[in-house]
Amino acid sequence: MKSINKKIVYLFICCYGSIATAQSISVDDTYSAQQLVENVLVNNSTCAAISNPIATGDNSTPGKRSYAYFNNQGGTFPFTEGVLLSTWSSTNSKAPYVANVPAGDNNAWLGDSDLDTVLGKSTLNATVLEFDFTPLTNFLSFDYIFASNEYQSFFPCTYSDAFAFLIKESGSTGPYQNLAVIPNTITPVSSTNVHPLIPAVIPAPAFGINGCPAINDAFFGAFNTSSSPVNYAGQTVVLTAETTVIPNKTYHIKLVIADNGSTTFNSAVFIKAGSFTSKIDLGSNRLFPNNPICYGENFIIDTKLSAAYSYKWYKNGSSIPISGEISPSLKVTDTGTYKVEVELGSPNCIATGEIKIEFTPQIVLKNTSLIQCDENGDGIAIFDLNKAEAIIKNNNSNLSQMFFFENSIDAQKNQNPIPSPNSYTNKSKNQIIIAKVLDTYGCPKYAELTLSISNKTITPLAPIIVCDDDGSSDGIHQFDLMGIATSGYFSGIGNNIFVSFYLNSTDAYLEKNELSFFFKNTIPYQQTLFARVLNGSDCYAITPITLVVNTFNPPNFENENIPLCEGSALNLSVSNNFSSYLWNTLATTNSILVSTPGNYSVKVTNTNGCTATKKFNVSASGIATITDAIVTDFAANENSVLVEYSGVGNYEFSLDGSFFQDSPLFTGLAAGEYLVYANDKNGCGRSIPFKIYVLDYPRYFTPNGDGYNDFWEIKNLGLLPKSTVTIFDRYGKLLKQFNSTSSGWNGTLNGYSLPADDYWFNIIFEENKTIKGHFSLKR
Repeated sequence: MKSINKKIVYLFICCYGSIATAQSISVDDTYSAQQLVENVLVNNSTCAAISNPIATGDNSTPGKRSYAYFNNQGGTFPFTEGVLLSTWSSTNSKAPYVANVPAGDNNAWLGDSDLDTVLGKSTLNATVLEFDFTPLTNFLSFDYIFASNEYQSFFPCTYSDAFAFLIKESGSTGPYQNLAVIPNTITPVSSTNVHPLIPAVIPAPAFGINGCPAINDAFFGAFNTSSSPVNYAGQTVVLTAETTVIPNKTYHIKLVIADNGSTTFNSAVFIKAGSFTSKIDLGSNRLFPNNPICYGENFIIDTKLSAAYSYKWYKNGSSIPISGEISPSLKVTDTGTYKVEVELGSPNCIATGEIKIEFTPQIVLKNTSLIQCDENGDGIAIFDLNKAEAIIKNNNSNLSQMFFFENSIDAQKNQNPIPSPNSYTNKSKNQIIIAKVLDTYGCPKYAELTLSISNKTITPLAPIIVCDDDGSSDGIHQFDLMGIATSGYFSGIGNNIFVSFYLNSTDAYLEKNELSFFFKNTIPYQQTLFARVLNGSDCYAITPITLVVNTFNPPNFENENIPLCEGSALNLSVSNNFSSYLWNTLATTNSILVSTPGNYSVKVTNTNGCTATKKFNVSASGIATITDAIVTDFAANENSVLVEYSGVGNYEFSLDGSFFQDSPLFTGLAAGEYLVYANDKNGCGRSIPFKIYVLDYPRYFTPNGDGYNDFWEIKNLGLLPKSTVTIFDRYGKLLKQFNSTSSGWNGTLNGYSLPADDYWFNIIFEENKTIKGHFSLKR
């Protein structure tokens, strides 16, 4: 930790926890560098060639060293024995663990410049164990645990001591490689890089850093208590530092740990005894789902060691070596766990390696062929290679998109794929195309696709002739192409025949713009389509299909409405130029005689077999009978007559027998006698005349003795013999009363002529109907 935070750290120190007896590790700091390397790390193995071991560390604490040998004494610590490197006296690593007890600073104990360079830190109190090492194999590793008293409070969020396991070729001036990293990363292992969730502390630090989320917590081991076997707040799980090396090349190993800036809280690294020795790296395991080996491939497990060594290969934990396999490499073809034991020049030096191998499931493809029709007989055609994909794949949906190549070399090298497989022009007859797919693991599989040409021919189908019977006579008809496709013409070819239709031969050849089975011709009267006939998925032949639409629209075939006079017969007929006739009366001639009203029709057929129908609506007609007339009179210009009649004809009406009108209502009639007639417009005859009278009174008279208009009278009143007329002056004085037989009033009263004036009258009819009015007497 940085010294500027030293006093802040002490703010978080509380009372010592209770100390319980624990099965502590033992620590012996009397071991020399050579003993630690040769007797502990390498465990006296003859497989390791060790030289120049050096250990440095605390040189200011009398009788104490910061590096040592440790033993778990049968306790719970994960390693039985090993090497301990620490940032304080190594004997302080023994249990019990006491929390929040800082160590004193010792700034005279310096850091390590190589560690500073690799980690980018400024260190103090460095402990180093270094040596030269010549491996006999291609791989080395050792197991270790990082422990620290900085796994307290909020410290892992901010502070971490530094350590590294450094390696480079001996004598090299190049940089070191750090092996003490989080697996599969280049991140150094430290308390800031490996810890669980750190909760906030109370009270919060004065400088604001308080708590942090977990980071790489899968590699954190545990927080310690007073019963833990070491005197550190927490430690990682067992980790492995490893790297590949070149056999028989000398490397310099430097194991170093140091405080980072402050010596307040200390850390240590525990290295497992005997874990540093020559090992064999057989490569990464080849397992699902990341990198299994493709089915059918031969995988070589290679030790990359000299053939002069002795080799034994084992499979799946068997104690019996694989018979005959004594080489540095092993070819495997099936799933298993494979192990090698190598005697490196001496029975006392045995190196081992192990790898797990899994093979993908077998991809089963089918070789198949495509048969295309040849448009011009040259043996060259355009193929849609994708049509074969489902067959080649055996309908296996777990395979990738299919790619096609013109030869197997290109397919295996994945070069020059056919760019447009849906429109590929073959280069020769029966050309073989290579189809390639990948499974979900990227494993390839290949199949052959043969491109063949169909030489089949089909006898041309007779034209499909229909009649334009939709009423429009435009030469357009909706055809049922499905009916054509399933007709005996095509079904007779074979049992696996499929037919599709196109507007032109090019589309049929390329299988583009296929027509719907319900097709209206786009060219009136006659149009040629092209049927592509498939035998399964292969083209059998392309043949033209001619569609003919015959129109039949004879003249004068509009529906007719014809009247039939009562008591007569009517001849219905059409032209005699048709091939056949059928009336709804079942008659088969071009005309029939009918005597009853009704709906009649005739269906005619021409020489093309097309039909047309003419309809006759025969309606009854006859002479009318006038039954009455409703007369509205005594209304001057508004006098009217409404003729009442009976009959089934279509009538017109007249009051004089000369001028006729369609309406039975006559208006604006003058007083007088009329004869009413009803005439049948259909020519069936005229009714018996019906006499009517229209009555009215004169609006004035001039009794001056000139013999003209000398009397006020009502014409035709004699038709109403029981009528009575009474005349009054303006004051209501009765002047004259007479009946229907009287000649009228001459304008006198008691022999005296009355003056010119307006006079009033009442007419009382037999049924007590009364008409009142007035008129003028003029002198």
